[in-house]
Amino acid sequence: MSVADYTSRTSVRLGGLVLLVAVAFGAAVTFTDEIALDRVFTFGFLSRSLEMATPIALAAIGGLYAEKSGVFNIGLEGFMIFGAFSAAATMYALGGTAPTQGHVWAALVASVLISVALTTIFAVLLIRYKADQIVAGLAVWFLGLGFAPFTAAIIWGSRSSPGLASIDSLAFGQSPLILLTILIVLASWAFLYRTRYGYWIQAAGENPEALDTAGVDVNRVRYATVIFSGAMAGLGGAVLLAHAGNFVGTGETMVDGRGWIGIVAYLFGNYNPIGAAGAALLFGALDMLNVQFQTVGIDLPARLVNLLPYVAVIVVLTAWGKTRMPDSVGEPYESEE
Repeated sequence: MSVADYTSRTSVRLGGLVLLVAVAFGAAVTFTDEIALDRVFTFGFLSRSLEMATPIALAAIGGLYAEKSGVFNIGLEGFMIFGAFSAAATMYALGGTAPTQGHVWAALVASVLISVALTTIFAVLLIRYKADQIVAGLAVWFLGLGFAPFTAAIIWGSRSSPGLASIDSLAFGQSPLILLTILIVLASWAFLYRTRYGYWIQAAGENPEALDTAGVDVNRVRYATVIFSGAMAGLGGAVLLAHAGNFVGTGETMVDGRGWIGIVAYLFGNYNPIGAAGAALLFGALDMLNVQFQTVGIDLPARLVNLLPYVAVIVVLTAWGKTRMPDSVGEPYESEE
């Protein structure tokens, strides 16, 4: 699929929906509260929306790669929790309660490496031992929900960490992790649709028998994509931690459903990294509206505003129908050789 084809289809429709929702909602607010539209949709709002979208986009890209190859990684939420906690623990181990920027970057790298190790075990269970993908993914989520707060209580005496350090911003107050995410999105699109291995990934999910007949090890391709999905989810959790500056283990932890939203995001984007990133930005913007309304003095119930991302799910799925999943998702494969 070319950039032109994709832009003329999914991106334009998704972008049109975002613009329509934003303008309609902003106009309603302007009419009822006499608040100028430019006070709601500011550069700061865009910046915060991008920051909110980055963890979701990273998890979405990882998840769509795994599912493109035929494996449904429903454990993205759990791997994000492990990534956020491992980043906080690494930062604390290296710099205590006053880590440097070098420690922050080291924590990001460590969280990816730890996520790769954990996801390798997960991939073996799914691919070699043919564990149920839904059950195994839910198990990862439950393990993350239990392990991270429990270990945090051992390390810090509380389910949440003390204040550590957040990533320094670049020019115009932008996080370098936003730029990193944009580069990953573009590289992921190019790799998936412009390389031989990307075609192998797609074939592994659509017609693994044909790929096997061509002499390519289907399960090796699936191992690579599942491990990549865990690495991206772990990085997403670490990015969330690097922006927040401390780990929160109360409730559903600081990840708070972003892994699940990542799954919805790549379904929105029809398994395309650019579309998934656009959907993540939609969720990030709608999630930040509550903060923006409070900033400009618009008095709306927080719970009502927090429902907007989920209303968007219903609107998009109703307007554009179902997303077509790869034909062999969830089906273990054994070579006939």
